[in-house]
Amino acid sequence: MTRVQRLTEVFVEVANSLTGDFGVIEFLQQLCERCVELLDVTAAGILLADQRDRLMTIAASDERTHMLELFALQHDQGPCLDCYHAGAPRIAIDLTDANVASEWQAFASQARQIGFVGANAIPMRLRGRVIGTLGLFQNRPGRLSPDDVLLAQALADVATVAILQQRTLDDSEIERGQLHYALTSRIVIEQAKGILAERWDLPLDDAFAAFRAYARAHQLQLAALAAEITSGEFETDLIPHPGA
Repeated sequence: MTRVQRLTEVFVEVANSLTGDFGVIEFLQQLCERCVELLDVTAAGILLADQRDRLMTIAASDERTHMLELFALQHDQGPCLDCYHAGAPRIAIDLTDANVASEWQAFASQARQIGFVGANAIPMRLRGRVIGTLGLFQNRPGRLSPDDVLLAQALADVATVAILQQRTLDDSEIERGQLHYALTSRIVIEQAKGILAERWDLPLDDAFAAFRAYARAHQLQLAALAAEITSGEFETDLIPHPGA
């Protein structure tokens, strides 16, 4: 399949997400994975702001990226935070550069420890309002091509529209409600993922993959299934064990 054909499929996925029973967490998780597939990056993560303008990690292509984004928030540093506050992309950041290491000492050191040497941050925005960022990480030196940067911004922009479900930003109550739902849903999903990983004695990535596969196969929203798992209403033995 050509890159153009794959791009067409991805944007069809986006269009489908804007109608019907929209699962924001699943959509953003898929978006991170599509970024890794389509762009010259190793990993991707998404941060969203809550009603108090505090960023929270909402999706990531793998667990190490999720933990790196949490680390950035805890230390209040990194390209995604700068991108959000400035409302502008941060492109081709060399995490091995001494000046970068000096500016974000804790973040740069942590990123290098898990294998990332380059980073890019793309604002998620609509009509001048930034609601979060898309972080893109690389395990080898090199700049993203101009086409990749444009595509990354396009994906971030359509994701923003998807999150707001085509509602205008003038309706602040709807906007806050949608963002709050996405953020609280992520918390429940993290709890369910931890429960399954502990129960199965597996890495979080493997537990999450099995959890998502079951939700997709049974056409369930991740947040709804996670809520049943954390409340004890769902029998987790129904989910096929990844090692079986």
